Amino acid sequence: MKYPKEYLEEIKTRLKVSSVVSKTIQLKKRGKEFVGLSPFKNEKTPSFTVNDEKGFYHCFSTGEHGNIFDFLMKTQNLKFGESVKALANLAGMRPYTFSKDDEIRQKKFKDYISVFQKYVKICHENLINNKYDKVNKYASSRNLDINTIKKFQLGYIDYNTSLYNEFEKEFGEKILKDTGLFYYDEKKKIFVDRFRNRLIFPINNISNNPIAIGGRIIENKEYLAKYINSPETPFFKKGSNLYNLNLARSRSNSSEFVYIVEGYMDVIGLYKNGIENVVANLGTALTEKQILTLNQFFNHVVICFDSDKSGHAAALRAAENSIMNLMPDKKISFLFLPEGEDPDTFVNKYGKNKFDEFTKLNLISIHEFIFEKYISKTDNNPSSLAIFEKKLRNIGNSIKDELIKKYVLEFFLEKISELTPHTKSKNTKNYSSNYKSLKITQNKYNERKSLSSIEVKEINFLSIILNNLKIFKDNFDLVENVKLFTNENIVIFNKIYEKLKSSSEISIEKMEIDNQIIEKINRFSSVRYILEKVETKKEDIIKAYQEIKRDLKNYELEKRIEELEAKFSKDFNESTFNELKELKKLQKTN
Repeated sequence: MKYPKEYLEEIKTRLKVSSVVSKTIQLKKRGKEFVGLSPFKNEKTPSFTVNDEKGFYHCFSTGEHGNIFDFLMKTQNLKFGESVKALANLAGMRPYTFSKDDEIRQKKFKDYISVFQKYVKICHENLINNKYDKVNKYASSRNLDINTIKKFQLGYIDYNTSLYNEFEKEFGEKILKDTGLFYYDEKKKIFVDRFRNRLIFPINNISNNPIAIGGRIIENKEYLAKYINSPETPFFKKGSNLYNLNLARSRSNSSEFVYIVEGYMDVIGLYKNGIENVVANLGTALTEKQILTLNQFFNHVVICFDSDKSGHAAALRAAENSIMNLMPDKKISFLFLPEGEDPDTFVNKYGKNKFDEFTKLNLISIHEFIFEKYISKTDNNPSSLAIFEKKLRNIGNSIKDELIKKYVLEFFLEKISELTPHTKSKNTKNYSSNYKSLKITQNKYNERKSLSSIEVKEINFLSIILNNLKIFKDNFDLVENVKLFTNENIVIFNKIYEKLKSSSEISIEKMEIDNQIIEKINRFSSVRYILEKVETKKEDIIKAYQEIKRDLKNYELEKRIEELEAKFSKDFNESTFNELKELKKLQKTN
């Protein structure tokens, strides 16, 4: 049996050719295309191209040409059905099983789409061809010109019109019930158009077919909800779809990021002002499914909800729901506009350039946002801070990718240690109870922010050695073959290294290192606070040291890989490519 055309088209729509091909060969972006070495022939000069907009690859040296299904079949020796299953899984789609139930479902889906296509067409033509004063007045107040109305297929249906009887004759009662476009009025004993007297926003799936409707009242009436969406149906789940993804995904070739906003008008306002990489969630909390869908097309998700209290609450829920899916090559950030503004009003007032500029200056990463929101809810007492720390640990541990989990937890723990500074006496286990003011803590945080991530790792590295000199003198091999990257820290490490290597007794006083530098190292070392919380064994100290040493080695690998990638993008030298492959293998094992 053949796969339905709609099923195959959705797979192709969800997956960029470059994202599939890049899992096999290394691609370099050139203009609108990607280039790389042919997987079909040994070559030193790249002749293989990928075009996401047109949906194909082409090899000039062999003449091979095709789509993502062809690529898997030819490079992995798969049959067509096997390639479909593999790509459906990659696209996050359910496998197609060719059962009788699947055939029935596919037939229902075709009828379902047909109903929505006709409904949207009628309502759209109705809006364009009829002169509704109240609708025109509302459209004018929201800067909706005729081109925008046509672009988004906006529509309208008034109280005096009912499409049910016409649709029931053509499609039947059962499929109409599945669409949710009509509901039964118990008092009048008739079926009523759900979206009558509302401006209609068609919600399209990723294949550009309408599958649901959003409706906005024209006249503000307290007894009516301002916005309503289609109810969930067999073919529409709010948490699995995003408004405008069908148009926004085409921008993924020219933009690394996508905005998520709260409403239809926010999407339309940004889009008509030239910001087309924008989608909206559909009246529910942002879901894991929606984030994973966006990750198929974009590397950076920017969540831009309203700056009022409910917008911040929705943003925090979105952060908790989405941080679990953070990946090394994907980012999630938050953007809050000035109080009283939403994306639609802001961009219409100030324009695209101002919006872009505001974005660059005000993005906050997801882990920073979570920390700031929860610290603002704490009281300055041990119980509140304990609950706060437990919450952050739980959020960090929910992250699926182990590397991201490690660094987010490290960020949380370092920030927490800044909030709970303490000193340890040489002769007693009693700790000072001198709590620092929030202002001092903030100043310290601002000072720490000026350090790069590699400087922070180096400071932790030096701190462990300086506070455990005897351990490292007795195990000198631990400090051999270590490379640091910042000038000041390299000088300090060289002094420590030479003293450890010598046969004389060693102490911090004999290090000939400026006391202010030692104080800075201890002040900014988060690992020192962690190791001081309990009586730490020698094995634990060495284990912590080895972990930081491994991070430094990985950083060295990353820098070398970046150098080679830059070199390879210019000369496509085979030896450079082979060295790059070996280093990436080594990076995965570290």
